[in-house]
Order: sequence, then C-alpha cells, then structure tokens
Amino acid sequence: MARRRVLETEVPWIELTTTASDWKRADPALLATMLGEMHLIRAFEESVLDLAGANLVHGPAHSSIGQEGGAVGSIVSLRSQDAVNGSHRGHHQFLAKAITHVSGGSLALDALVTADMQTLLQRTLAEILGLAQGFSGGRGGSMHLQWLEAGALGTNAIVGGGAPIATGTAWAQKHSGTTDVSINYFGDGASQIGSVLESMNLAAAWKLPVMYFIENNLYAVSTHADEVTADPRFSVRGQGFGIPSWRVDGMDPLAVHLATQEALERMRAGEGAAIIEAQVYRFFHQNGPYPGSAFGYRTKDEEASWRARDPLERVANEMKKLSLLSENEASTVRAQAQEAMADAVGALTEDDPDNPGRRRIRPELWPDPSVVDTGIRGDASELAASDTRDPAEHDSTWRETKFVDAVAATMDRRMETDSRIVILGEDVHRLNGGTNGATKGIAKKYGPERVIGTPISENGFFGLAGGMALDGRFRPIVEFMYPDFMWVAADQVFNQIGKARHMFGDNNSVPLVLRTKVAMGSGYGSQHLMDPAGIFATSAGWRIVAPSNAADYVGLMNAALALEDPVLVIEHVDLYGLPDRVPDGDLDYVIPPGSAAIRRAGSEVTVLAYLSMVGHALEAVEQTDVDAEVIDLRWLDRASIDWETIGESIKKTNNVLIVEQGARGTSYGAWLSDEIQRRYFDWLDQPIERVTGGEASPSISKVLERAAIARTEEVVAGLERVRAAWGGR
Repeated sequence: MARRRVLETEVPWIELTTTASDWKRADPALLATMLGEMHLIRAFEESVLDLAGANLVHGPAHSSIGQEGGAVGSIVSLRSQDAVNGSHRGHHQFLAKAITHVSGGSLALDALVTADMQTLLQRTLAEILGLAQGFSGGRGGSMHLQWLEAGALGTNAIVGGGAPIATGTAWAQKHSGTTDVSINYFGDGASQIGSVLESMNLAAAWKLPVMYFIENNLYAVSTHADEVTADPRFSVRGQGFGIPSWRVDGMDPLAVHLATQEALERMRAGEGAAIIEAQVYRFFHQNGPYPGSAFGYRTKDEEASWRARDPLERVANEMKKLSLLSENEASTVRAQAQEAMADAVGALTEDDPDNPGRRRIRPELWPDPSVVDTGIRGDASELAASDTRDPAEHDSTWRETKFVDAVAATMDRRMETDSRIVILGEDVHRLNGGTNGATKGIAKKYGPERVIGTPISENGFFGLAGGMALDGRFRPIVEFMYPDFMWVAADQVFNQIGKARHMFGDNNSVPLVLRTKVAMGSGYGSQHLMDPAGIFATSAGWRIVAPSNAADYVGLMNAALALEDPVLVIEHVDLYGLPDRVPDGDLDYVIPPGSAAIRRAGSEVTVLAYLSMVGHALEAVEQTDVDAEVIDLRWLDRASIDWETIGESIKKTNNVLIVEQGARGTSYGAWLSDEIQRRYFDWLDQPIERVTGGEASPSISKVLERAAIARTEEVVAGLERVRAAWGGR
C-alpha cells in the first residue's frame, strides 16, 4: 500500500481578533484618530451619494460606507512615503491615506477639520465631480483618485489592475534602500484575478515589501463569494505562494490595525510580502444610494445584522467604555465632518436658475474643453540637451557589427551611464543573452539586481515594471519574447501604462521601454508572429520606434531610454544576424521623434516602410523601373511620426505605397493611410496603395507562412499596381 503523508505549507495563516485588554492597551490618540478619519470618510461618502441622487455625479458612485474600518485601520500609522493603491471602490482608501498625510497621523476630535483638511476634502470631491480643481483636473474622477505627495498612487477601475503596479512600487522601494512599503487594496472579486495571483508570486519570490489587502465584502456586484470559489476565506491564497496572511474582522478597526502592525514589522524588516483579509460589508449596492436588498440579492435582515456592527459605532462605543469619549463629543465629531462636507459641496455647487429647487455644478469650475488631449504624453523636451545626430549623415569611421550585437551594446552603454535602468523578461539573464542574444554579456556585467529573469507571467511582470516606472526611481526595459504576448498583458500595457499620464491629469511620467521582435518567417505560427505596430499606434500614450538598421537602433533606443513616456521598441529577427555597422564612438547619439529618413530619392511614388520592409522596398524598386522615393519611418506613433518629410515627398510624387509585412487586420498602414488621405488628399493622384500580409496570422507550414506575409515580391507587385493606376509616365 502506498505511503501517505499530510503536507503542510508551514506558512503562517492567522485569524486575529481583539479582546477588551487590546482596547485598554490601545493608545487613546490612535483611537481618536481612527474615529475622526472614519467620520470624515463617512460624511464624505454620504455627500457623494446625495450628489449622485441629484444626478450631479457623472458616472458611478461606488461608496465605501460600511468598509471604512479596513482602510483606516491599515493606513492610520503609515508614513507619507509609504504607498497605497486600490480599486474602483476606493474613496475610503484614498481619503485615509490623504487624511493621514495632511494630519501627520494625528487628529484632534475637538478640532477635526483644519484649513488643509478642508482643502483636501474639497479637492477630492471636485475630482469625483470631474472639476478642474480636482487632483487630476477632473480626468480621474471617482475611480482614479491619485495624490502622489500623500503616497496615494491611484485607485483603479480595472478589478485587480492595481496589484502589479503596487508590486512594482514595492520593488522600487526595496531597491532604493528604504524601509517603505506598499499596500494594494482589492475585493473578493479580484481575489480570483490572474494579475493579483501573478503579483503575489512575484512579491513572494523576490521578497518585496507589499501587502495585499483583501476587503472581503462578500459580493462582487450581486454574486456571492460562495458562488465563485471553493474557499471564500480569500487569505488562503497566501498558502499557495508562501506569504504569511492574517484574517480579521474589518468592522473592528483596531483588529485591522494590530494585524497590519504585525505585517508591517516583517515587511519593513525585509522579510517580504503579506496578506490581510478583512471581512467588511458595503452598506449600499455596488453603485449608487440604494441597499443591495433593493435589487434582491441581499436580505434586509442580513444588512441589518452588518449595520449593527458599524465600525464607527464600534470605535465610539469602545472609547466610551474607557471614558475616552462622551456621547456629546461623539456627536460633535460627526457634526464637524458633516459641516466640512456641507462647505465643500457649497463651494462646488449652486442653485440651478433653470430648475428651481435643484442644484448644479458651478459652471466656472468645469475644466476647459481645450485641454481634453493634453498630457497624453510628454513634449519630448527631455531630449533637448541630447547629442542629436542622424547616422545617415555620419561621415567618419564605422565599426562592423551585427544588428543584435548593436542591441546589446546599446543597452550596455545606457546601463553603464544610467544606474536607474533595469532589464526584465523571460530568460534575459540566461542563454548568454536571452533567446536571441539581445542581452549578451549584460547579465554577467550587471548581475541579477539589474538583469532580472522573470516567471512566465507577462501581465504580472509588465505591470510590475509599470509600477517601477511610475515610482520614478527606476527606468525599466521589459522584453516580451514575442509581440503576441502583449495580449496576455493587455490590461497593464494599454489600460494602465498607456493611459496613466492622461488619466491622472499628467501627474506622472512613465519612463518605460518595451522591447519585442517581429519573427515572421521563423515558423513559430499564429500566436508568435504578429507585428504589434498597428495595435499600439491606435492606443494613446505609447511612442513607437521601428529601426531598420543597427546605427538607427542605437539612436532610437537612446531616445526611448531618455523619454519620460512608455516607448515600444520593435525589432525584427530577419535583421538580427545581418552584417551591419555603427558609427565609431560612444554610441550616445539620439534620433529624436519626427526623424524619418529618405533611403532613396524618387519622383513617382512615395514608399513608406519600417523594420525589415525598408530593405525589401529598396530591393523591389531595383527590380522595377519605378522611380520611387523610399522613406524609412523610424518613429511610428501619432505624436512622433515625421509628417514634414512624408508631406514633402507626397507633394512631389502624388502617389503613396505603404509597405508592411504583417496581417491586414491589425495593420499599421490602415491607420497611416487614413491619416495621409485626410492630410494630403489634394496632392494624391490615386487612392493610397498598400502592401500587407494576408488576413490570417502566419501558419506553421513554411508554404502557408510565406503566403501570409509580405516580402520583396509583394512590394514589386504593389509598385506595379501604383504604376498601372496612372498608366506609367
């Protein structure tokens, strides 16, 4: 008979509850501060619901009424430089962090609202109402509350979306030599989300000072936790990742505080991550001023039983037992909070002259519509002092190299001169330079602190890199082994990092480079071979470079690593092994945005290409007698493309052929042709012609793969179509 032994994780999983002696030992100033913070948050949320009921909140009003104890208990003792981020239901988390920052962590119950506190409450309410005086100029609203000075990284509308970012902030805190920590707040719904679990794994593996705080309020909208998981004690997740976990009654702020102190002690000591699960209850529905029972998924009895455990009442009653608070003093605390919110509402609204008895937002407080697109990215002024040179004009000596060796040499040079740069990706630290040699020699030179091999979890490690970039102390280079993997990480790539600057009112810079390679022709099939340019070009916030030769790679990558925006750097496997050359010297020059290169002058058609298709276009022109002007775009995104060079060429040739290798559906040329026809329609003699691959992704079959992509032959055919349309000259 087989031997059986029960295995145990040996990872602490603790349920912590308070006793009367805990309340007696508690610092009276701590209890007073917790009570004051919760009353400010409660009055704030009540005002938001009132405004929502009056149709003055545009969008959702996810109130945290009932859940204040978890946020306040865990945040009240944090430093300003400690970081928090949370979910769409995050007003209480943001306010707890901001109030703690403004008050220095100590509130006087007889003078609860200082001038600075009043400003905080009004600015937060203004942000939720979408007004210019909000922390993000009204762009973030209710679900994207950020105040970096207070350590509030930003709440998040994507369930579980903040976990990788907080984990990246914790990485930056640890590797900056601090004892600061990060806390990521999410609910029972996010406890099943892949990004959360990937983040837990990364934090545990790398011993990062991040806490995952689960507000288990039992319901994801109307779906009960029992319906979605076998074990609704969500802190059990820690057992699978080796993370110590605490389970507490979130309606008891002192229990939350005590568990947090235990977790913070190990985190600040460098022992790694922690999990706290607080059992809480939202007194209202997912959104708006009605209880869940109004929608039939909760009973009134259940709601009443939880309301009887109100965390505000719990703290007040315990303080009364200890003679730390009188009934009159408790009433005064609430009255101060309500008065402050009445003043904040009064400053932002007024009687509506067109609707007697109703209120409206003061018209002068709305943002100026003209700023709608400002802050999507920076203005590239950070490149002003750079050594701007175009290698096409280099007239001195050259050094022979391969393209892929230029990739490694450029990153090596930048890491040598900028200690903030770190590289992350699968296998980048192994195989003598990763799977293609692009990090050759770098891992040995800079070690595992700066060349970091990651688990296979693109959403997690890319989001972590995003948190590092948003922190500002590091400049990550992330490698996606193949561009198709961006779909795995799409939330972090597009919803988080791509939108961060604009969404938070341009409060952030995002110095991050994402490297990937187009591998069409290598036989890796439908899920490895796409060209990502078209997808990124239609996603605001990203800059894109696509070098066709080694010398350009140096200048473009240098620019990417100097910009304060996220930059996609696309490479092509067909170029990696080719003999190439770079200018002799220190490889410090940059090719700034707006710098296309004319590779061949011509008068009959403007050919626009990038990556390896530049070479194919030049070959195709040589095989025809079409006098084509071939332009290497280099920069592809809306803000960086060189319209001056493109426009001058079109006005000369009056015909356009856009050349790319990848599939028609995700084509970069579709976006580009639309933009060209609107800008230069009057100079076009015929519709814009395009060369692309087929509709389907490339297949494994060598024959079908070749049929699905474009190379020289397809460009020749494209040139012939252009010539046929004008009848030749």
